Amino acid sequence: SPIWSELTDFHDRTLALLTSQLRPDANHKEDMVFLKDVFSEKSLAYLMKIHEKLRQYERQSPTPVLHSASSLAEDVAEELQSGPMSVEEKELLHLLTSPHLRAVLSVHDTVAQKNFDPVLPPLPDDFEDELEEESVKIVRLVKNKEPLGATIRRDEATGAVIVARVMKGGAADRSGLVHVGDELREVNGISVMHKRPDEISQLLSQSQGSITLKIIPAIKEEDKLKESKVYMRALFDYNPLDDKATPCQEAGLPFKPGDILQVVSQDDGTWWQAKKVGDSNLRAGLIPSKQFQERSFRLSRKDRQGSSGEANASEPGEPEFLTYEEVTRYQQRPNERPRLVVLIGSLGARINELKQKVIAENPHRYAVAVPHTTRPKKSHEKEGVEYHFVTKQAFDADAQNNKFIEYGEYKENQYGTSIEAIRSVQAKNKMCLVDVQPEALHTLRTGEFKPYVVFVKPRIPESRRRRSAATSPAGGEHGRITEEELQEMRQSAQQIEQQYGHLVDRVLIKEDSASACAELRGILERLEREAFWVPISWIRT
Repeated sequence: SPIWSELTDFHDRTLALLTSQLRPDANHKEDMVFLKDVFSEKSLAYLMKIHEKLRQYERQSPTPVLHSASSLAEDVAEELQSGPMSVEEKELLHLLTSPHLRAVLSVHDTVAQKNFDPVLPPLPDDFEDELEEESVKIVRLVKNKEPLGATIRRDEATGAVIVARVMKGGAADRSGLVHVGDELREVNGISVMHKRPDEISQLLSQSQGSITLKIIPAIKEEDKLKESKVYMRALFDYNPLDDKATPCQEAGLPFKPGDILQVVSQDDGTWWQAKKVGDSNLRAGLIPSKQFQERSFRLSRKDRQGSSGEANASEPGEPEFLTYEEVTRYQQRPNERPRLVVLIGSLGARINELKQKVIAENPHRYAVAVPHTTRPKKSHEKEGVEYHFVTKQAFDADAQNNKFIEYGEYKENQYGTSIEAIRSVQAKNKMCLVDVQPEALHTLRTGEFKPYVVFVKPRIPESRRRRSAATSPAGGEHGRITEEELQEMRQSAQQIEQQYGHLVDRVLIKEDSASACAELRGILERLEREAFWVPISWIRT
């Protein structure tokens, strides 16, 4: 037929166009056979032709003939039923009253009117009688199962219900109609003048779909919250459901140490608004401000001291109260010295072995800071390779002048790693790897070194029976390991996590030496090409 001939010409032209795009120097025989089979299907040809006709119709910018097809169909049906009907009229009535056609006509009218918003209830007729027209505002919001995204408080002087906060990203914030300081009078026609704040919050949370608020705008309605770009690393664990001080537990944002928080508002000195970086929830939540949390920690410590009579001393060099640390994204630039990589490990991690293996695989990119020692040099050793060999007097002088990041004594000889040894490695444009005791982190966390801290801990079996070396990564080649030794290893890891976990960038669970080396290599490679969160003080200095 003429139509099939036209379709055949159409897909032949398309096939020819695809053929012209193929490279002439390649073998496309199989591809051509496949394409020919595809384009030989009649169903595809019909679909392509329909698509082309729809595109042509779309380019004509069609407009609906009428916007009330549903009501017109109802009018016709009533007219048909008003008198005797012929066979054709009965068939028409059956079609007009069928649910499928009525649904199609309803969709047509919706699209024709371009009315896609939910249907809101009519305005109340008497609201102007209660308040002056220029001072009242009726706000209609559409929310699903999400919270409204605003908190309220009772003004102690006037007793009015005031909007205390508008949570960034919530329904109230997205509307742009509810602001801090607005006075709330009604919710869905129900007066809130004599209700408690918790009753009002429950009324708001139970409202689904459309919600109508009667509000007296704040005096400075134009003063809106400005979203900031402040990022904080959380240094403590927070669960709003356990916090009796929070103004609204449901609006709280839970987090754990190490989480990165974007603080979007610090207008309230007690409760900040924040979002968790990487969280899909766009609505901000309440978190205690740095000053408020420090005050809470201080009061909590006084309570403990008052009950026990003992002071709880902080670690040397550790901030008195750990709350938040302002951070920013940092990526090493080609002209900058490589970042220092610091390895700390719990009992049984054997991080020196791990460090040496990774360096041995690529000594041109990675190196170790050569330590100092007071022991005599052996015949096969070279100065500045295995150690820097110094006298006890010189070692003590350097220790007195704080030139070591850490040092100690072993078999009546002293050993230490100096700051200059790290700088020497970085001056050669190599990434320096050091393994230290966790206490040294307070000395190394500076803008000069920008350390990336890896906490290595062995995977410790939970079984209470003795494990062989073959089944216990912690045992390694040292043979069997007792349950008491496993418990010591667990306590060691737990202690480091509690005291220094907030300073750790990555936790490496050591299953075995090979997998641990591979994971550490991956970390080092990403450090050279990816951005990471670092304290903002490291960049500003």
